[in-house]
Amino acid sequence: MDRSMEGNRELIEFIHDRIISGGPVSFRWFMEQALYHPQYGYYAAGRAVIGKRGDFFTNVSVGSLFGKLLAVQFLEMWEHLGRPDPFTLVEQGANTGDFAADVLSDLKITAPDCFEAIHYRIVEPFDRIRDCQQEKLRRFRQVYWHRSIEELQPFCGVHFSNELIDAMPVHLVRFSGGAWHELCLDERFELIDHPLSTPALFEKTAQLPRIENYRTEVNLDSLDWIQGLASRLTRGYLLAIDYGYPHDLYYNAERSCGTLACYSGHRRSENPFEAVGDADITAHVDFTSIAAHAEKQDFRLAGFTDQHHFMVGLGSREFRDTDVPASPDRQKMLRAFQTLMHPNFMGMAFKVMALCRGVADQPLQGFAFSSNPRIALGL
Repeated sequence: MDRSMEGNRELIEFIHDRIISGGPVSFRWFMEQALYHPQYGYYAAGRAVIGKRGDFFTNVSVGSLFGKLLAVQFLEMWEHLGRPDPFTLVEQGANTGDFAADVLSDLKITAPDCFEAIHYRIVEPFDRIRDCQQEKLRRFRQVYWHRSIEELQPFCGVHFSNELIDAMPVHLVRFSGGAWHELCLDERFELIDHPLSTPALFEKTAQLPRIENYRTEVNLDSLDWIQGLASRLTRGYLLAIDYGYPHDLYYNAERSCGTLACYSGHRRSENPFEAVGDADITAHVDFTSIAAHAEKQDFRLAGFTDQHHFMVGLGSREFRDTDVPASPDRQKMLRAFQTLMHPNFMGMAFKVMALCRGVADQPLQGFAFSSNPRIALGL
């Protein structure tokens, strides 16, 4: 091991000792430790800082408008479901709890009937992050916490996530010598070729370009995640916002090095070993594979678009009359809206996918300006 490696020393030693005792480890295992090791992981240890002074921006960093606009979509989903009481909103990857606070604050004023029906359930496995969320949300009596999807009782409502799937650990694979190999980490913290570790990787790589030295990621955890949600969501919607592509664009022959990236202090790197435990590690989302797997679990694709068009759909009523003189607060909201939908910032990079089950085929406001989702995803 290179003693000059930067990052959390305890975590680096833990990973190195595991390799020495058991042999090379999959990149997926390494990424899981780097992000989620209970003591030293980037997220679990609370080193993930979001916003201008942090490592990266999210939609929530823009301000409360993101939550206000999503509240519009949740309200419509509640109506489509027949106004159930309780109406369960599950958020996974809630970070500081700001999004939940924004949604609940808005619905309390704009739709009190819906607000009273809501049971807001946050899936959060880490105590440090949960404590922060509980402090932020203690004024709302209808918020509950769970450590995993498996702890949830079957529910009717909505599961929401914003930049959750991109942080799921991924397998790295490479085509060389006429065959697919899984990239594993040796004691020098270098990636080496190993045989594929699971039958699911054989199935996924059979769909990928057979180009010498083509390297990419496969996110099997996202498929397990969908399967877990299928056992809990009896009626309702799954709404996921993340950056990614349809399958054909993700695995384009020209994208020969994959999408893996690391972020620290708003600096982007492609080297996941230069700040182990101190940097975010992400990979884009293959939305086609998730939607296809979801359909096998009795979900139906209800919408897919980029965030630009999704925000336009949700904000078309709020920001319809642009000729009206704007107050300072409204000007602030307009700036936030432009940031969320701007094609060169968040608008085109982020995609929005809605899945549903047990719901009549009714249009959703956020997808009012989107194209046919099955065609967009190549299904």
